[in-house]
Amino acid sequence: MTRTRVVVAGLGDSGLLTAIHLSRHADVVGISSKPELVSGQELGMRLARPDDWARDYRIGFDRYRRLDRVRRVHATLTGLDVASRTVHLTTADGSEREEPYDVLVISTGVTNGFWRRPDLQSADEVDADLRAAHERLATSSSVIVLGGGAAAVSSAANIALAWPDKEVALHFPGERGLPQHHHRVWRTVATRLTALGVSIHPGHRAVVPDGFACAAITEEPVTWSTGQPTSSADAVLWAIGRVSPNTSWLPTELLDEHGFVRVDADLRVPGHPGVFAVGDVAATDPLRSSARNRADKLLAANIRAHLAGRPLKGYRPPRRRWGSVLGFQPDGLQVFAPSGRAFRFPAWTIRSVLQPLIVRRGIYGGVRRD
Repeated sequence: MTRTRVVVAGLGDSGLLTAIHLSRHADVVGISSKPELVSGQELGMRLARPDDWARDYRIGFDRYRRLDRVRRVHATLTGLDVASRTVHLTTADGSEREEPYDVLVISTGVTNGFWRRPDLQSADEVDADLRAAHERLATSSSVIVLGGGAAAVSSAANIALAWPDKEVALHFPGERGLPQHHHRVWRTVATRLTALGVSIHPGHRAVVPDGFACAAITEEPVTWSTGQPTSSADAVLWAIGRVSPNTSWLPTELLDEHGFVRVDADLRVPGHPGVFAVGDVAATDPLRSSARNRADKLLAANIRAHLAGRPLKGYRPPRRRWGSVLGFQPDGLQVFAPSGRAFRFPAWTIRSVLQPLIVRRGIYGGVRRD
């Protein structure tokens, strides 16, 4: 009896977990532009402490035990034919090929600055990117971080923590940072930023240069559309949340007016049986929160239900962002609930409990040692 073939287009955080959940129930093919997981999480830690970041957020696919049954293809996605149920791609050696599917999961994420890109890269190229960004900041005596979201706030905090002698300034357009979190979160995090020596500048909206995609650390002075004098630093980190979905390979009828993949509450793409979407690319809600709320597990269950002819369950997005903001710190990991209340994992639990037992064994089903 022929098993169902599921193609997972994109093996970032959400796609990887979806492939893991389905690996025992179908023939799964995972397509990735990177030869390993290169997570989009924890930008601040990635910039300031790349080796620490890589230990948990850059992991070879061959280390995931439950990916042993998944056929992995290192390639760029170039097209989708929904009528013939085939995905078109170009592999790392330049050859063009097709992958047929019974079920397709679209999890290609978004492009966001220089740290989240869909480019086809080798492991050496990924390593070079990580080192270049870290060294660029390491050799700068002053840094301006632009943006009020978690990526910007985390970057400012971790840069100041790694290099206490640097002048680090955080500028954002609103009255407070982290506007998609509960207001208690910003109060707590702002106190931490101030203690680290970060100068905080609300009400500053940067003028984005024409044609600039925020895909580099720059050194040109920053001008403000909100009227403040021009600001300068050795390095300017753009983390203003200007994301674009990685959907150029998809037919336009699958997309909303902003280019994200349209989905129903059960994560199915309307009008296209057997096609699902999850993660930052899926237009589930204004926050596109299925990337951060374990919707991968719900999606895998819904795909199994779809194949068995059973009813599917709906995804319920949270009203606010929640979770960690600053990432692992010397004193542990602070995690915020949707209510804005914080709880902390002590530092000693990170390597002995949280990562080996909860994350690697519990969430990923086993990760081999490097």
